Amino acid sequence: MNRIYTMVLMAGFFMLSSCGTYFNQPFTQKPSRTGEFSYSTLSLIELPDAADPVEVAVYNFSDQTGQYKAIENGSTFSTAVTQGGTTILIKALEDSGWFIPIERENLSNLSTERNIIRNTKQEYVKNLNPNEPPLPPLLYAGLILEGGIISYDTNIVTGGLGARYFGLGASARYRQDRITVYLRAVSTNNGQILKTVYVSKTILSQSLDANLFRFVKFQRLLETETGITKNEPVQLAVKDAVEKAVRDLIMEGIIEGYWSSEGGKEMDLQLTTDYLDEKQKEESLMLYDRELHDNNFKNHLSASVGGTLFYSDFTTKEISGITRLEYQHNFSKRFGVNITVSALELSNGEQFKNLFGPMSLNACLNLLPYDRFSPYIYAGPGLIREINDTPDGYEFGETYFKYQVGAGVHYYVSDRIGIKAYSEYSMSNSDNIDGEINGRRSDQYLSIGVGVNYYFDFKKRTRSNEQRINNEKL
Repeated sequence: MNRIYTMVLMAGFFMLSSCGTYFNQPFTQKPSRTGEFSYSTLSLIELPDAADPVEVAVYNFSDQTGQYKAIENGSTFSTAVTQGGTTILIKALEDSGWFIPIERENLSNLSTERNIIRNTKQEYVKNLNPNEPPLPPLLYAGLILEGGIISYDTNIVTGGLGARYFGLGASARYRQDRITVYLRAVSTNNGQILKTVYVSKTILSQSLDANLFRFVKFQRLLETETGITKNEPVQLAVKDAVEKAVRDLIMEGIIEGYWSSEGGKEMDLQLTTDYLDEKQKEESLMLYDRELHDNNFKNHLSASVGGTLFYSDFTTKEISGITRLEYQHNFSKRFGVNITVSALELSNGEQFKNLFGPMSLNACLNLLPYDRFSPYIYAGPGLIREINDTPDGYEFGETYFKYQVGAGVHYYVSDRIGIKAYSEYSMSNSDNIDGEINGRRSDQYLSIGVGVNYYFDFKKRTRSNEQRINNEKL
């Protein structure tokens, strides 16, 4: 029974440590509350005041996806996203303080009510007060905001993890959806589209569960299970995307000179500088948060250190050190050739220990050439030469042919500096590197290391080229 109690405690520990929302289960009814903030709400409402708020009209900002909510069995006529996009946009415009929203979604209702007021004043109020002022005119907008929710993509990423041992099991699953909105500002003077912004927001769903299925004794079965599912509300995701779109539209308008803040040029410069930095960082991310980095340098030098493990005729093994210098020239974004020179020690810890100086020529393939973090593979021929320690100093000994295959990852810290990690397996054509010939397998060794890359070009770049590259990145 002690083992059963231990399993139950393990399941409880899993739930407590893996799911913080487990204690937030709704056991009682709760009263109504003010709506929650999204991630972009604070950045919108904390904007400085506008110098002159702009009247804007929103006729329709709705769901253009045409998608219905997905269910496992059967069909449903419930839409996948909210149909109240116009209301959410008007609220965001009001919260920003930079726009004066004007009612246009239900303009017929407004016109009908104004006609009722006008007729009532003409027929009744005028008789009582001839000086009654007429109904003031409707406000007209200098801008019309158009757009909508243009896509709702489900299951762009799915995955999970689970394990079961002696009837005790636990699993975790997740799913990521994505919603996309477009928002454009149209001038009512000439119909020109002044600016269009595009914002996407991911929606995360998670599921955690644990269960126990165990015979505690003869004809006595213990079965327990618990779990929780957490889904990010789609309405909050739409609200977040719309609020970010409104904020981006404000920033783009400041850059183009359509409007400005009450703080003047200094405040406008600070706002737009922060916005452009944020925009450049966001535009460097691809789908699945892959970070882009377009490195235009064709050459790099690398220095690395690491360890080697010698596979020889001796059964004992010992990790020894390696240092390596590398030069690589890239013929394209994906393909390059590198030359490496190393100094390493091969040792089994007891019978054999010696220094060697390998040289290799490799063809290298960069698997994700436009990503900041990218794996690569390489292979090629090489030589490995003995370096003997004699009383007169170090002398070169035998030279052996080898070939090697390797793989690694590198990360661009900046345009010129990167870090990398690699693993390489080298196979020689000789079984006599360790001084023993035994069996049919040649001597081999495994190298693992980390290093730093420095990227450069032999030709000096002109300022115009650098400016062109920066513009392309933006």
